[in-house]
Amino acid sequence: MFKLQGIYAPMACSFESDMGPIALDKIAENVKKYNQTKLSGIVVMGSNGEFVFLTHEEKLAFIRTVCENIAPDKHVIVGTGCESTAETIQLCKEAAELGADAALVLSPNYYKKAMQTDRVIEQFYNDVADASPIPVIIYNMPGNSGINVSSAISARLAKHPNIIGEKDSGGNITQISETLRDTDPETFSVFAGSTSFLAATTFMGGQGGTLALANVMPDECVRLFELAKAGDLEKAVKAQKILLAPNAAVTAQFGIGGLKVALDHVGYYGGAPRKPLLPQSEENKAKIIAIIDKAKAEMAAL
Repeated sequence: MFKLQGIYAPMACSFESDMGPIALDKIAENVKKYNQTKLSGIVVMGSNGEFVFLTHEEKLAFIRTVCENIAPDKHVIVGTGCESTAETIQLCKEAAELGADAALVLSPNYYKKAMQTDRVIEQFYNDVADASPIPVIIYNMPGNSGINVSSAISARLAKHPNIIGEKDSGGNITQISETLRDTDPETFSVFAGSTSFLAATTFMGGQGGTLALANVMPDECVRLFELAKAGDLEKAVKAQKILLAPNAAVTAQFGIGGLKVALDHVGYYGGAPRKPLLPQSEENKAKIIAIIDKAKAEMAAL
């Protein structure tokens, strides 16, 4: 069984232009560069991959390109969550055929009122896990989905033999701690969904993270995780504080457009976000670059 641990980059999707086709050559180049880092692997079609803007054919091409170029010592996790259970299962099967190691499954969220019940969410994940040929990871992203997968639901789902962990992007460290308390770390891994609470999650027993910032500062994110895992409180706290500003810059502060500016700056291909998302202004680009450069220098001196 695939073991979920370490730091993963939820890879950005590259496009030829803001309304152009997916740039598979640029994706392949980025994967080869990530192969040279200390990342444990890549997440394809996470929130940073603009998966909601991709056609089904583009999703499969994205998965295929990453799987064909990933290093043998790294893993590929694919975001397969769709609005219907049947389509989610189908995408899990297709991802498996293309070489994915696990499926990261966001809960359905369009019919929010109907989805905000334990019974519906649990049934969804159990049905997907029953049918998926690859292990399933719960994806709790209430900021985008509007649905919170509670620690109680996670603890019950953790007993399913094909559900191996959870990426929690909610930022509620109490809820994350409850999930860690109520699940078996040998069979169920809890991942931080943001660099901003990676140290806290790791100190409580978390086994890694899927982090937007890992696209831009992969080895620095791995270092923070390793410091926290080793119990080096002083350096881990310092590293966590250093990485707060660049993490905000590529997430809440400047969004996908900010992430792509940062990618271009550090030597990966970022390019334009796909419309309706808009690129950053020149003023914001300068701010993002300054934030990234400062943090990289501070991490190098730590």
